[in-house]
Amino acid sequence: MKSIYNISAFLLISALISSCSPQRQASANYDNETECAGVEGDGSQTVIAWGSGRNRFDAIEQAKKRAIQDVVFKGISDGKDECNKRPVLGEVNARQKHEDYFNTFFADNGPYLDFVSLKDERIGQKVLRDRKAGRKSVSHSIVVRVMRPALKQKFIKDGILKKQKNIK
Repeated sequence: MKSIYNISAFLLISALISSCSPQRQASANYDNETECAGVEGDGSQTVIAWGSGRNRFDAIEQAKKRAIQDVVFKGISDGKDECNKRPVLGEVNARQKHEDYFNTFFADNGPYLDFVSLKDERIGQKVLRDRKAGRKSVSHSIVVRVMRPALKQKFIKDGILKKQKNIK
């Protein structure tokens, strides 16, 4: 009878110890927000963006796209206050209304690449980028500069954004 209690106590203690181990996949399902790291003198925004993909290259390309998408459609609310928090396109459902245009714009190796730069990323960050691995994908963060004024001009030129009149 005493051995049954010992076995029961051993199993209970083993269960408690194994349940206290750290969770390993917490970050794999967490969606990291794009953060403002600063604003340059030309109006471009330096942001820290996250992307996920099947490998490092795909994750970095997705992070570039996400940085531009957040600046254009959502605005950047996390990070430093100096970033322009308003999106470039304030129109409701702009992505859906101009779906064909933006599908082409954000295609792989598409025109979006003309409006994002990795020049603010330090050499150490290139080698040791933040990385989080899930079961089927890899997530990476990158520091990118989004050319906000140039994006605005392109959207005005392409008829997506109406030119704002100066109010006196």
